Amino acid sequence: MSAPRIISLQWIMSKISELLKLAHQRAFDANLSYDGALLPVEAFSLLGEADSALLVDVRTKAELDWVGFVPDALHLEWQNYPACQRNEKFIELLRQAVPEEALLLFLCRSGVRSHAAASAAAAAGLGPCYNILHGFEGDRDEQGHRNAINGWRAAGLPWKQG
Repeated sequence: MSAPRIISLQWIMSKISELLKLAHQRAFDANLSYDGALLPVEAFSLLGEADSALLVDVRTKAELDWVGFVPDALHLEWQNYPACQRNEKFIELLRQAVPEEALLLFLCRSGVRSHAAASAAAAAGLGPCYNILHGFEGDRDEQGHRNAINGWRAAGLPWKQG
């Protein structure tokens, strides 16, 4: 039997720093208006290691019900269903729901609405704000299907349905 592995606080902080540096570089390279862009596995790692990290799922309630959701995420619709009109109270509701020091990780189906939500939150002085690239379902494959190429589900990260 092997001895238990002890992970030092210094190692955890170093890993968090590396992930955020990579996300910042992506933001710089793409001229994004928020702090960074993370791959789903990077976001999941931050959620497990950075106490201030909070996943904000901006998909509609219908998407959560029909497609699935990430346990323990804050759900706040960026657009209302079925009209797909922007939720004008998004920033106000986000301010009420998150602590000031929260590291906000935004998630949607494919990374488009979460990009807009991260931009709006950063412009409102919230954050730091990060977009999760490829979103929950990821890009479409050659048959037009999602959940195979990239995204939260394709990465095998925790999610539930129903």
